Amino acid sequence: MRFEPRHPWNVTPRQAVAIQQELRKEVITEDRLDEVRQVAGVDAGFEQSNTVTRAAIAVLGLPDLQLRDSTIARLPTSFPYVPGLLSFREVPSVLQALERLSALPDLLLCDGQGIAHPRRFGIACHLGVLTGIPSIGVAKTLLTGAHAPVPDARGAWVPLRDQGEVIGAVLRTRRGVKPIYVSIGHCVSLETAVDYVMRCTTKYRLPETTRWAHRLASGSGRVPVVS
Repeated sequence: MRFEPRHPWNVTPRQAVAIQQELRKEVITEDRLDEVRQVAGVDAGFEQSNTVTRAAIAVLGLPDLQLRDSTIARLPTSFPYVPGLLSFREVPSVLQALERLSALPDLLLCDGQGIAHPRRFGIACHLGVLTGIPSIGVAKTLLTGAHAPVPDARGAWVPLRDQGEVIGAVLRTRRGVKPIYVSIGHCVSLETAVDYVMRCTTKYRLPETTRWAHRLASGSGRVPVVS
């Protein structure tokens, strides 16, 4: 499948912000997803002194979390590192990787933010809106907002708030480890997002989707042959 371009990628940071502000109007924050049988982890890394973006997609089955498909795409890095504009640096190669899958997944778990973003339009929102695939942001660090302490129990979470608005969930996936930051990307409610992240999480802090995608994006593992 090929995704038709909605906007140019060769833009200035100011133009990128304007694109975010326009596209965020299309984000759907309620459940619009069918049965999820295949969920994909999405991550990107960089090669050759950050001049090449390496995007990885790892598709796992639910509920068994077995690898079903995976792809990698490399493109020249064409956008500088600017906090809050991660998607303009990574999404072009991610879209190319998605296009190489044998079939599109039912849900995307992105290594990054969804609406837990200063302009409520992180990479998970951007990918969801451009592809139409329901998406969730799963971030390792806080970008914006504040929260109460998270109980030290697997599956416990507290709301992440910014300017009086709930923008995500601070989720404890395992006792004794730092929480992660889950937020709506597109076509998924916050409660459903937390549920699917926990379904994809086993004994580690990060969901298996993220762990697989990160391994491939960082170059620490070859793309497996899936029978």
